[in-house]
Amino acid sequence: MPLLGELSAVLATALFIFALYWMNDPKTARHGVTAGVTGMTVAVLATWIQPEIVHHGWIVGAIVLGFAVGIPLSRVPLTAVPQRTALSHAFGGLAAGLVGTAEYFLWLGENSAQLTPFRMSALVIEVILGFLTFTGSLMAAGKLQEVKWIPQRPVTYPGQNLVNLAVLGLAVGLGVALVLHPHAAWGGQAFIAIGALALVFGVLLIIPIGGADMPTVISILNAYAGLAAVAMGFVLNSKLLVTAGALDGSSGLILSIIMCRAMNRSFTNVLFGAFGKAQPAALKGEQKEWKQETVEGAAQLLEQARNVVIIPGYGMAVAQAQHKVRELYDALTKRGVIVKFAIHPVAGRMPGHMNVLLAEANIPYSALVEMDEINPEMPQTDVALVVGANDVVNPAARYNKSTPIYGMPIIDADKAKTVLAVKRSKKPGFAGIDNELYAGDNTWMLFGDAKAVLGDLVKQFGSGGIH
Repeated sequence: MPLLGELSAVLATALFIFALYWMNDPKTARHGVTAGVTGMTVAVLATWIQPEIVHHGWIVGAIVLGFAVGIPLSRVPLTAVPQRTALSHAFGGLAAGLVGTAEYFLWLGENSAQLTPFRMSALVIEVILGFLTFTGSLMAAGKLQEVKWIPQRPVTYPGQNLVNLAVLGLAVGLGVALVLHPHAAWGGQAFIAIGALALVFGVLLIIPIGGADMPTVISILNAYAGLAAVAMGFVLNSKLLVTAGALDGSSGLILSIIMCRAMNRSFTNVLFGAFGKAQPAALKGEQKEWKQETVEGAAQLLEQARNVVIIPGYGMAVAQAQHKVRELYDALTKRGVIVKFAIHPVAGRMPGHMNVLLAEANIPYSALVEMDEINPEMPQTDVALVVGANDVVNPAARYNKSTPIYGMPIIDADKAKTVLAVKRSKKPGFAGIDNELYAGDNTWMLFGDAKAVLGDLVKQFGSGGIH
């Protein structure tokens, strides 16, 4: 039985590695999902067959509850995938925190010899990371879902970073005290305090972060959940948990680094910079007005173009307009227009959000082009069609140091010969600033719901109204 468990752990780990590898390419992404699900199934069964497991009814009950929650979560619309992902991280963090708490009080009451300094250190790390991931992920999901009692804008106040560091420092200090004195009479109260402080810190960590940083925040929380799983593996003496957690944590960390580079920002800037905070309006000179175009005029511009670059953003996701985008793509390509999609790394609410939505609409992978590859082509582009994107195409990021997006690489939509921007209203994006692109001499606005506007554009092509 021990040998079977070890072999199963190796197999599950290998499947997790292949899952991550295959997820790198859209063509093999389905294989990656299958490998990940199979690996997790093997991991659960490998744990279940261990002789130490005696309460099988509890495991069956937990699996049933997991299916009861997981199946509805799997059926959420793609526009809600970011908050669903955040909820998954919350569940993982809560599991780690509860397991660590249960193990501590079990050993404290029955076998205190198990509370070695090493295990006590792992327990403290597991509980702090687990519980802060739990509340932090719930806050992130609430911001993404636009829950009424959770403000989407950053909530900041004087001395905020000092308060946050004090809460975390107190939790770590109590943890160090427990490591040095694991059998102290006050240990139980200190451990509960550590968990409570971690829960509070998770909330305080996320409230000053705006929606524009949510993709990176989700990745960082993913890394925290993975690290909590590693600590839990050391506590439970499970090599499988250690390797699976390490894969989860390292992939989340790597993705976070990629996202920060895409925004030209650092971890500390993301976590403490309150990116997305609404800026007070500065005194400016003469303001250019936004020019509005009709659907008929926009359709003529698109048909006369030789090449078109479509730049999707969160507005497309909210309007669920990806299928209308596909219809427009088909209408243009049938007329010989070359159509490409420019994908910004932080467009949407999570890494790859736009890719997933466009894939749902069966848009060819070959038509999706990353920001660094499409930008050199923008000056030769006849029409750039911006669908719900805002901050990721704002030219102010290049030169205006007073804006919160300064230094963030953007898609050079303004360099196209003509820009058509589909936008619901004149409200700014998550960064809280006006988009200079919309006032450009070569920009024309199409106001309205993205799905409705694109649908009207498609009708223009289908009705024969363009000559």
